[in-house]
Parts: sequence; structure tokens; C-alpha cells
Amino acid sequence: MAKKSDYFGLGYIVSVILAVIPFTAWICGAITRFMEGKIVAGLIRLIFGFTIVWVVDLVLMLLSKHIWRLLNI
Repeated sequence: MAKKSDYFGLGYIVSVILAVIPFTAWICGAITRFMEGKIVAGLIRLIFGFTIVWVVDLVLMLLSKHIWRLLNI
């Protein structure tokens, strides 16, 4: 069985596809941060999700092969 990671336990390829689409990256990013209990990071993601936050998340995901959590708030 393949290793699961990133959005909701989905695989890397599916997570990258979701991350490339701005709307799904915004929603999935906010939900995963709220699920982790990171309320401030989730709110920041909801407010600024279509700006530099999306670009940074996408670049870090492509470079590191998993979702990086920049804000551990």
C-alpha cells in the first residue's frame, strides 16, 4: 500500500493536483489546518489563501514532496 500523506491522508499526486487548483488548495489548506488544531493558521489561510500563501504552499509541496506547515501557530 502506498504511503499516505498531505491533504486528508491522500497520496502525493492527488494532493499536488488539489494544490494546483487555487480554490481547492484554499479550502483543503484551511480545513487541514483547522483539523490539526491550528486555528490562527487556518484563519490566515482563509483570509490570504489566494495570495502568496497559495504560491508558497505550492512551491514547498513540489520541492519537498509533502505539505510544509510554515505556521505552527
